[in-house]
Amino acid sequence: MSGVWRLLRSLKLRFSGPAEEYVGADPKGNKYYRIPKHETWAGQIIKERRFVEPFDKEYQYEAGTIPKAWEAWIRKKRKDPPTLEEVFKNENYEEEIKKKIEDIYEKDRLLQAKEYEEGLVAEPLQTQIKGHASSPHYGKNEPSDDPVSTANTFQPGSWMPPQDSARNK
Repeated sequence: MSGVWRLLRSLKLRFSGPAEEYVGADPKGNKYYRIPKHETWAGQIIKERRFVEPFDKEYQYEAGTIPKAWEAWIRKKRKDPPTLEEVFKNENYEEEIKKKIEDIYEKDRLLQAKEYEEGLVAEPLQTQIKGHASSPHYGKNEPSDDPVSTANTFQPGSWMPPQDSARNK
């Protein structure tokens, strides 16, 4: 009888491929699986496939939402899946780095404020934009001697010829 079961199992593997293997989970509740390398009934070799099952079925994947060690495993950048201790260690390290970056930015802001107060550095100028070059008037509300329209938009009366008498002679 065991020979029949082995035959049925081998036929199932040939036609449907091997079953997915549970590899592990991360602290957020995501589950990670792999389907090992196998050969189809037609003789085609299928490479190993790795994937994640999110803890929330209606979850939309965004970069950075799964731990970096697990993402490296899924993308086959590492051979073995990470351990839970490794994931926690990496998360703690990232939190320490973020805190150090915030401390450095705060020290830099305080140093800049001190330099501004002492007059060592000029305050950055705030420019006020009044219009845009493609604007039909660009700050001018009355006709002038200079053309103000662009090639795409002609506005009659937006340009007046010069009033000198040399042109009339």
